[in-house]
Amino acid sequence: MFFCLFCFFLEKPADTPSEEEDFGDPRTYDPDFKGPVANRSCTDVLCCMIFLLCIIGYIVLGLVAWVHGDPRRAAYPTDSQGHFCGQKGTPNENKTILFYFNLLRCTSPSMMLNLQCPTTQICVSKCPEKFLTYVEMQLLYTKDKSYWEDYRQFCKTTAKPAKSLTQLLLDDDCPTAIFPSKPFLQRCFPDFSTKNGTLTIGSSMVFQDGNGKTRSVIELRDAANGINKLLDAKSLGLKVFEDYVTTWYWILIGLTIAMFLSWIFLILLRFIAGCLFWVFIIGVIGIIGYGIWYCYQEYTKLQEHPSSVLTIYDIGIQTSISMYFELKQTWFTFMIILCIIEVTVILMLIFLRNRIRVAIILLKEGSKAIGYIPSTLVYPALTFILLSICICYWVMTAVFLATSGVPVYKVIAPEGNCIHENQTCDPEMFNTTEIAKACPGALCSFAFYGGKSLYHQYIPSFHVYNLFVFLWLINFVIALGQCALAGAFATYYWAMKKPDDIPRYPLFTSFGRAIRYHTGSLAFGSLIIALIQIFKIILEYLDHRLKRTQNTLSKFLKCCLRCCFWCLENAIKFLNRNAYIMIAIYGRNFCRSAKDAFNLLMRNVLKVAVTDEVTYFVLFLGKILVAGSIGVLAFLFFTQRLPVIAQGPTSLNYYWVPLLTVIFGSYLIAHGFFSVYAMCVETIFICFCEDLERNDGSTEKPYFITPNLHGILIKKQLVPQKQKE
Repeated sequence: MFFCLFCFFLEKPADTPSEEEDFGDPRTYDPDFKGPVANRSCTDVLCCMIFLLCIIGYIVLGLVAWVHGDPRRAAYPTDSQGHFCGQKGTPNENKTILFYFNLLRCTSPSMMLNLQCPTTQICVSKCPEKFLTYVEMQLLYTKDKSYWEDYRQFCKTTAKPAKSLTQLLLDDDCPTAIFPSKPFLQRCFPDFSTKNGTLTIGSSMVFQDGNGKTRSVIELRDAANGINKLLDAKSLGLKVFEDYVTTWYWILIGLTIAMFLSWIFLILLRFIAGCLFWVFIIGVIGIIGYGIWYCYQEYTKLQEHPSSVLTIYDIGIQTSISMYFELKQTWFTFMIILCIIEVTVILMLIFLRNRIRVAIILLKEGSKAIGYIPSTLVYPALTFILLSICICYWVMTAVFLATSGVPVYKVIAPEGNCIHENQTCDPEMFNTTEIAKACPGALCSFAFYGGKSLYHQYIPSFHVYNLFVFLWLINFVIALGQCALAGAFATYYWAMKKPDDIPRYPLFTSFGRAIRYHTGSLAFGSLIIALIQIFKIILEYLDHRLKRTQNTLSKFLKCCLRCCFWCLENAIKFLNRNAYIMIAIYGRNFCRSAKDAFNLLMRNVLKVAVTDEVTYFVLFLGKILVAGSIGVLAFLFFTQRLPVIAQGPTSLNYYWVPLLTVIFGSYLIAHGFFSVYAMCVETIFICFCEDLERNDGSTEKPYFITPNLHGILIKKQLVPQKQKE
């Protein structure tokens, strides 16, 4: 499979007269060559068949997961019987909140082991609003029946008010005590407050637990912290999902603005490339400068006015992620990072100023090509649609796989001293089994959704397959776009009289050729990238699982592997892009095209840095400007700093969830649009190198490159003089 990687490094013959022949013979003049070859055949058929079989298997996997999965299990809290809270069409339709019988048990060590608080959990319509024990309710019940009506909504449907406390504990029908609570993440949590700097609940620092013991509010806080750790492990995705539900339309608006801004920049590059470059520079430096100023303001504010009031963060109800934004060290770190980026950008502009001028001229030449083939500006929208389909299918398949199965119940002991703990059980028969007798107080509670069928046993493997095919499809869509654009721009370059000799619909023709003849070659190249990416993900997964057992040597090896995989991935991506250009021009298989592209680049190695790295740097500034501009507006909007223009959402768990989504999405959109220019410049460069080898500029063998660009490249000494025959 990796044979093509070794095609680049052929053994040097013993009688090689010069270094140039190490990388193949230069192209020779061919009077019949007029650009991309029309007569071609299918390439890499075997890889094409494997790719299609994987797609069919991927579709089948999605259908099977859709049959077995239920996304409601990830969106709704579940009681001890495995029933959803608040799900329409169920007995709990009007009971949207999960209530814990004894929250103090959530400090048990078994909680984090089983990801389940070892106490009975039921669905309720509202949380308790006052202190009341079961014994107190019985005393008041003789005088006023309404006390039982208020108390029974936090009991099972089979509960009765005449039971003794001992019988109540044995049957586990009601909580022994209730206390003031409020809903948070669809769960009843203690309603903590502060009084003169002291933590209280319901204006009290102590309360009765219903078992004859007096408990302090600190114990209840520790239990809340315990259940919070559980929520961090199970419900962080739910909070993020809630933020997406609240802000999805604002996110779409921000991404739409980013798309139009990128489009405007591409059109302006056609006419004012030099001026627009300075707009990029000033804009990027200004955005980074604003970030430095804002971080400094936050750092100064936290340093001068440290928080001394007990807040919900001190209690631990919020996740630790948000707490970082309350620390001055966080903003100081951000400020240092932005300062380093600012200085780096300025230094690169100083040292690369001459090459940047050449890169701007190349962008102007690319603008002419895009001006003659305007459909290339629309193609990123098609790529965006295809990528969105792949991402949505992957997410939905992953969700349905994760929620596949039937309810699984396990034994949970509050004290953690039961030998049968964590064993599967049947809740309907549990009280009559030997386990209930051997472990008094043990519960048979819902644990998770799973099963013992063949399908459920291979769900982890299906997750890996889902991720791998997703990466393969994503890279294939990108490769298809690169090959189609390369064919269109190669058609432009090899037209002697522009635009008269450019055929009609060059992009459509190139796209059709890539799909019809070279699906296998594109799948081959994208497969290599997908394998490298899956190895990187496996490395990160192992690092996460073994983080506590790492020593200095293992951390060093981990960093080395990360660096090696990063270098390998970027090197292969660079070679693949040039291989796709060769495929679009000559129609050969992937390995042959990769070898020809590598040899051509090595024969012109002095010119690669200008056309690739410097040009990409200029375009990278444009991407940063688009993402940074939209990011600043999104930050001001989601933090309620633009009330004059529009009122942003006020009920977000984390404002940085939609903010980072908008920034990352804007960068991807800008990358998709600016990649048209990058592919145009790279294709022109490959064709230019071929042109120099095929022709000499004479009347019989004229250059296809425009005289202006050819003269500038020669003047900058980026093109070595051809050897005299």
